Amino acid sequence: MGSRARISRMIAAAGLVATVLAPSGAGAAPAEHGERAPGGPRFTAGADGVGDPYFPHAGNGGYDVSHYDLDIDYEPPAATVPPTPLAQVRGHLDGVATIDLVARQDLDRFNLDLRGMSVSSLTVNGKRATGIEPPADGAEVEGAAYWQVQNDADRRWELTVQPRPKLKAGQSARVVVTYGGDTTRPTDVEGALYGWVTTRDGAMVVSEPEGSMTWYPVNDHPTDKATYSFEITVPAGKTAVANGLPAGDPVTAGGRTTWSWEAPDEQASYLTTASVGDFVQRPVATSTSGVPILDFVDSKIAGNALATTNASLALQPRMIDFFESRFGAYPFTSFGSIVDNDSVGYALETQTRPVYSGSAGQGTVAHELAHQWLGNAVSPHAWRHIWLNEGWATYAAWLWAEENGGTTAQRAFDNWYAPARTPAYWALPIDDPGPLGLFASQVYNRGAATLHALRAKVGDEVFFAATREWLRRYDDSTGTTDDFIAVFEEASGQDLTAFFDIWLSAPEKPTGW
Repeated sequence: MGSRARISRMIAAAGLVATVLAPSGAGAAPAEHGERAPGGPRFTAGADGVGDPYFPHAGNGGYDVSHYDLDIDYEPPAATVPPTPLAQVRGHLDGVATIDLVARQDLDRFNLDLRGMSVSSLTVNGKRATGIEPPADGAEVEGAAYWQVQNDADRRWELTVQPRPKLKAGQSARVVVTYGGDTTRPTDVEGALYGWVTTRDGAMVVSEPEGSMTWYPVNDHPTDKATYSFEITVPAGKTAVANGLPAGDPVTAGGRTTWSWEAPDEQASYLTTASVGDFVQRPVATSTSGVPILDFVDSKIAGNALATTNASLALQPRMIDFFESRFGAYPFTSFGSIVDNDSVGYALETQTRPVYSGSAGQGTVAHELAHQWLGNAVSPHAWRHIWLNEGWATYAAWLWAEENGGTTAQRAFDNWYAPARTPAYWALPIDDPGPLGLFASQVYNRGAATLHALRAKVGDEVFFAATREWLRRYDDSTGTTDDFIAVFEEASGQDLTAFFDIWLSAPEKPTGW
């Protein structure tokens, strides 16, 4: 999280499957049922997960999404006296998701991730599918275009689509899903709030690692990035903020206002937001390089929290200038913030527009901004590599503090390295911390210290040149720890195997590197 700066975590339903038939010239009826016709392709189901060991059912196989168009109508909870207990607040969301995808294999069926929502209709390339109950034996319904929703105790939330005609490898398809349901306050594998988190006055939408499925049907894994369009309709007087830039002025009719946003940059699903609340927009600022900065602050934030927030947000243009000097050009169309008076207990680097709980401190803003390069432009290929997000953003905040006259990066390293720590602290391998260790402090701080030690080992010139090469090579994509090591070995001419073993994996305090 960019800073999944949850205080304890950081620093310092549905299963639908649609299938599509091969084009009409592809052959006889047996091919339409997934069998091989003479000379024809063999159609198979796309996997119900991308194979990430931390979240085996997140994401899906068999296709790539190029664009999501999300048309959402949201009704926040009604105000009551006395107030409804926060854990019981409910909103209501109705949505139409138009999903443009390309088949990567001959597809008989494919899945989208969807949790806690019901589907009322679904089409593939304009052809309507029928909603059915899952067959008791798990078998497909022969010949029919259908969808079905699955929710179970194994965190398997799938929308399965069986289109007819089937999809051939390389074929484009447009899937339109009409869906909706009551919104709640969903939690992730650690029990922390995430996804579409209903608040008393709207919603905080923060979806790391796989919470986007709580508010739209999605291929919910960083390996399938896409562009996005949003139309979010809310009661007049509410503000809806998403990624990217406004697509025209908000339009009010019949007591409801539609806010439109365009996010044309490739984006991992967990970085999407559509937060709703009583926000006031600050004057638009720009960096020296011309990046527009759009900030939205909850009107209920006041006193010291507001003063801290305003002071921190005022530094964003300078922060962008500084990070551009270290990492290269800012990678997206805009930047900014959503600062909500409600709290999920952490901040998140939602792409172009991080979300902050309660207030936005300077170090956290620097952390979330750095993530736009390190975590957002280049994302982890699997969740075990999250130190490449959090270690980097933490180290970048160290660099900013030094640039802004605060603690030097060396002193921050020393402050972390010197204290005695328990064996359990050192035992966590930050290059494979497990699903319950994704946001452990070691991932952030040992990750940052790893980078500072690496900088000392290879020298400033090589360190920053290799960092820029890492960002250039994997921009709009994903990378692994091995990929990262390879870039730095190429740049330095050194074998860094032992160094990274000591810093990332060894179950003891790093020494002798």
